[in-house]
Amino acid sequence: MNVQSEASRNFSRRGFLGLTAAAAAVPLLAACGGGSSSSSAGGAIKFWDMPWATPAYNDAAKKITEGFSGANSKASYQIIQWNNFYQTFSSAIASKTGPAVSTGGGFQAFQFEQQGQIAYADKVIDALKKNGQFDDFLPGVLEPFKSDKGYVAVPWQLDMRPLWYRKSLFDQAGVAVPTDWPSLLEAGKKLKGIGAVGFATGSGAGNNIGNHLMIMMMINNGGGVFTKDGQLDVMNDRNVEATEFLLELVSNGIIDPAAVSYTSDNLDAQWKNKKAAFGMYVLGVPQRVGDTSGDLLVASPMAGPHGDKATLVFPNNIMMYKNTPSQDASEAFLTYYMGQLKSLWQQKLMNALPVFKSITELPEFASDPNNVKIVKEYQPIAKTFAAQGTSLNANLAVLDGGQALNQFTQTILTGKTDAKSALTAFQTGLQSVLKK
Repeated sequence: MNVQSEASRNFSRRGFLGLTAAAAAVPLLAACGGGSSSSSAGGAIKFWDMPWATPAYNDAAKKITEGFSGANSKASYQIIQWNNFYQTFSSAIASKTGPAVSTGGGFQAFQFEQQGQIAYADKVIDALKKNGQFDDFLPGVLEPFKSDKGYVAVPWQLDMRPLWYRKSLFDQAGVAVPTDWPSLLEAGKKLKGIGAVGFATGSGAGNNIGNHLMIMMMINNGGGVFTKDGQLDVMNDRNVEATEFLLELVSNGIIDPAAVSYTSDNLDAQWKNKKAAFGMYVLGVPQRVGDTSGDLLVASPMAGPHGDKATLVFPNNIMMYKNTPSQDASEAFLTYYMGQLKSLWQQKLMNALPVFKSITELPEFASDPNNVKIVKEYQPIAKTFAAQGTSLNANLAVLDGGQALNQFTQTILTGKTDAKSALTAFQTGLQSVLKK
């Protein structure tokens, strides 16, 4: 897979959701209500997209967009930068100059749904059932987007958090790759003995990987921030147990004492310079850090103390808005666009998992054994920030990258706390900002 440009990496899917969370705390500019049907000059469907990877991605997406000609309509393409993206969308929606269809922040559709601005995608799902793509979705991918009122958006790519390891460091330390929490602790101690980091992470400026690690370890233990019906559940026993284990890793130096200040560049350097031996990170680490020698490999998921296996996933999606020249045309465009996604992976433009099984089987994707392992072993057990529930909602934008989670992460990585005190502060912080 191609390496993303530095600019796009700094505003990756994980970086921008921190901005979404911040934006959720300020007054929303978009007026409540459904908008009108008078958007888009000339009647063309306006599709707004983000710089998901290198400029070649946007060139390809623009070509796909401009190839649409269904429902007696055309489509135009516009790139929206991640910097202040939520405000850009919100202002445009308020002035009825926004898109008819867009990609965007992972929980953006749910935020605008609260304001009555989102057009539900049920007819698109029906169209995907008719053309066979519905049955091509990977398991569990579509369900998080179904609300009581309909499908809020349609997923198109998955941002997964697998575990990675450097084989040569494990060989040097004479220890096996961890399969559960006790073996992670054992391996971490031996890796520390050769000067390697046994569980690499970071929580410096702009780096949300540490935040994701906190939640991943909770759900890997059968816990999570919310109950199955979406109520706050920070203090459950599984979360306490996971937090205690993270603190044990910190106290043993298995998590780098300086991790609290590590930016994404710092973390990349650890992996590149053969300092990081094991840790949770993004897709495409070998390409990202420039080491495709075969020494950086995806590990199998670890089992928690009670046998649970899970990792974290962020399902990115395409949403439709009520302010459109033609709802039929919006639906036709989105159905068409979903049918063209394959070409983006065929051109190796995406550093993300596809949502369709058929794309995971393409030689351009399946030629990388790390990709194959992530699809086979991680995708079926992946859970979202909604865990222990499954349905996404606007509150998750406040959790993801918000101050409460960031402060919790930094408190744990410094090790100057106990589990229950840290979780209590985390819960209090979330209660002050989450909508009832």
